[in-house]
Amino acid sequence: MKAPEQVIGDVMEQVIKRNPNEPEFHQAVLEVLESLTPVIERHPEFVETNILHRIVEPERQLIFRVPWVDDNGRVQVNRGFRVQFNSAIGPYKGGLRFHPSVNLGIIKFLGFEQTFKNSLTGLPIGGGKGGSDFDPKGKSDNEIMSFCQSFMTELYRYVGADVDVPAGDIGVGAREVGYLYGQYKRITTLYHGVFTGKGISYGGSLARKEATGYGLLYFLEEMLKDYGQSLKGKTAVISGSGNVAIYAAEKAQQLGALVVAMSDSNGYIYDPDGIKLDTIKQIKEVERKRIKVYREHHPSAQYHEGSKGIWTVKCDLALPCATQNEIDEESARILVANGVMAVGEGANMPSTPEAIKVFQDNKVLFTPAKASNAGGVATSALEMTQNSMRLAWTFEEVDAKLKDIMVRIYRQTSQVAKEYGFEGDLVKGANIAGFLKVADAMMAQGIV
Repeated sequence: MKAPEQVIGDVMEQVIKRNPNEPEFHQAVLEVLESLTPVIERHPEFVETNILHRIVEPERQLIFRVPWVDDNGRVQVNRGFRVQFNSAIGPYKGGLRFHPSVNLGIIKFLGFEQTFKNSLTGLPIGGGKGGSDFDPKGKSDNEIMSFCQSFMTELYRYVGADVDVPAGDIGVGAREVGYLYGQYKRITTLYHGVFTGKGISYGGSLARKEATGYGLLYFLEEMLKDYGQSLKGKTAVISGSGNVAIYAAEKAQQLGALVVAMSDSNGYIYDPDGIKLDTIKQIKEVERKRIKVYREHHPSAQYHEGSKGIWTVKCDLALPCATQNEIDEESARILVANGVMAVGEGANMPSTPEAIKVFQDNKVLFTPAKASNAGGVATSALEMTQNSMRLAWTFEEVDAKLKDIMVRIYRQTSQVAKEYGFEGDLVKGANIAGFLKVADAMMAQGIV
């Protein structure tokens, strides 16, 4: 049998050859594969049945045209995607992202990550992701409805409560989910849990909006306990100002941390007295304005153009909750120089490999996204359960289940890292733990 390093090299070579010009996908695959050397040594059957080659290849990739009419009566055309990556442990589950940066490579990276993230939750959900290069910013409600209805008119053929269950992501909030779900129901006449992140009045779950941000803090809190630390009295910087960032900030404040900076794609706000979340929620959730408006309410705060600069703010805790690869090596070195003690990933793959190495080399506690931001999809699965049972749990019930899941994910990743010789390395622990469950299910189901 080939050496594990050669097996991994062969798989990576094939991934690059088959998926050219998709750097985010290459990055996500390489990070997982590099963790698997000891797994391959213990499980030669994974090599014999070509599990690695199979697990990096999506089961289905959909690309489709999305025509829609704007408010001026002009026909616009966007491109839609859905990558159904792996269904070994359950129906495909993953969000839809509407953003100009969306392309097939981005969706594949997200779907690949989602497969292992979903595995870590312990719930029966496979991995998928989708979206479009449509930009909701600056569009009227009517234009967004027109686009969403056209998008779902194509996608409805490939999704269902026991097949593929989309949700929201960047650019897809409660408004977009409502339009998408309404069109699905209109076409199919089915009223079931095909979407998560729905409004409470039509089958949504309490605590879903808060789940990813809250889950990140539950994970971080559990990790800090292992090192004799807590969130109390710590200064935190949180990138982003969408659902993940807002509710990470809310839970951080509840647990005693002082959040001093948040951002959007244009720039960041620094408020040394602590970010006033009621203002952020008003600006972002109600008015849908840029974060610089914060200074109109709180003149003592500072606004700086350029979102990358947020990582120059001195802090104990850095929580990247915006987008992929937002912390590069340079930003990581600045954070380390300023004394950061822990980095908790709330977005998908927000730190580059070089940044992660800087954190680990400098003994900074680090939580990888596929483990620490799994709270959102975990609560989506809880929403699916409530839909199937025709029940609605209270906020407290869902929140308690979410916390149990996040604590369990931390314990699992920490234990697996130790078992495979990487004690304290949660990146490798999460990759191995997530991979093993999916690989075992694939082995049991034969060559499919």
